Amino acid sequence: MYPHSLSGFTGDLSAMTAPPFILSPTSLTEFPAYWCERPELFAQIADGKTEEARALAVLRWFISTLKGQYTSRNESMGSEKKPLNPVLGELFYGYWPETKERGGKTTLVVEQVSHHPPITAYHIANDAKGVVLNGHNAQKTSFSGGSIIVKQVGHAILTVALPSGDKEEYLITLPRLRIDGLWYGSPYIELADTSHIQGSNGWQSVIEYKGKGYFSGTSHSFKAIVTHPAHSSERVIQGTWHTTSTDKSTGDTFHDVTTPKEEVTVTPAAEQGEWESRRLWYGVAKGIREGDFETAAKEKSRIENEQRQRRRDEAAAGTTWALKHFEHVDDDPTYERLAAEFSGNPATEDAYVYLNNGPLA
Repeated sequence: MYPHSLSGFTGDLSAMTAPPFILSPTSLTEFPAYWCERPELFAQIADGKTEEARALAVLRWFISTLKGQYTSRNESMGSEKKPLNPVLGELFYGYWPETKERGGKTTLVVEQVSHHPPITAYHIANDAKGVVLNGHNAQKTSFSGGSIIVKQVGHAILTVALPSGDKEEYLITLPRLRIDGLWYGSPYIELADTSHIQGSNGWQSVIEYKGKGYFSGTSHSFKAIVTHPAHSSERVIQGTWHTTSTDKSTGDTFHDVTTPKEEVTVTPAAEQGEWESRRLWYGVAKGIREGDFETAAKEKSRIENEQRQRRRDEAAAGTTWALKHFEHVDDDPTYERLAAEFSGNPATEDAYVYLNNGPLA
């Protein structure tokens, strides 16, 4: 049994190959779409008339992304599955169409910018509303006390264009994950520790995550405290991130993700380029969904062997893979400036700058 093999494993679990029967049919490059499965909340950030209203809108949107990111596979597949590990240069494009409520089309561009370690960069934009999200994400995984512990590496920067011509920026850090339920054959994710949303306008949200038996005695609990250095009062938001929460100062519902989400619109796999996720992994995903794990394993091995040969060829030629949509920079000045407001650790981080050359503008 694969879960039992974990008990003697030490180090970084991301390097461990999973058998097809515990794999998700979805590549990790598709995961940034979870940031915008409620595109109306993403767009509404720009509608806030005050700095506080926009900061609260950012928090509401962020909390509303967590269900899709961290519990949706349990609902659709019965338990958490290991996503397919993307190849270097893998691409994923999608969009959410224009509506009256949210203005223009919201576009998504994702690129796998590193394979060892796996790093995914993404760009989400509703240009009509002036709301843009840029970020990158990686995971460092280890095994501890019957659980998989995932430290999420990276950050996101949300930029909001204001009617005045100015802009606001929000640094978003990522929570730590704990994957429990391994020994019962039904893994699930619980969020842990603390994450931050720090605005350039001074508004800060500190979000604390707890599992069963803490704030509310239920899984997926959180408490967010929203403050500003110039204001003595604070706003407290509390609830469960996979259902609803309440603004404790007003008693009003703050977020509600019990209503249907909106899946990203994607070009059919047969019409995609060879580096796009759903075409690249088509045979593997088909085998997993149909329970044909032998075919899935053969297709997966073929893709991974091609990846290894590509790296060997590059090494022999003295070349490196050229990124398509992003450029790596060693230091992100926006991260450094905003992280200093809450003594963020690390004090500096690298970033992947979007080149404004996506296909879905």
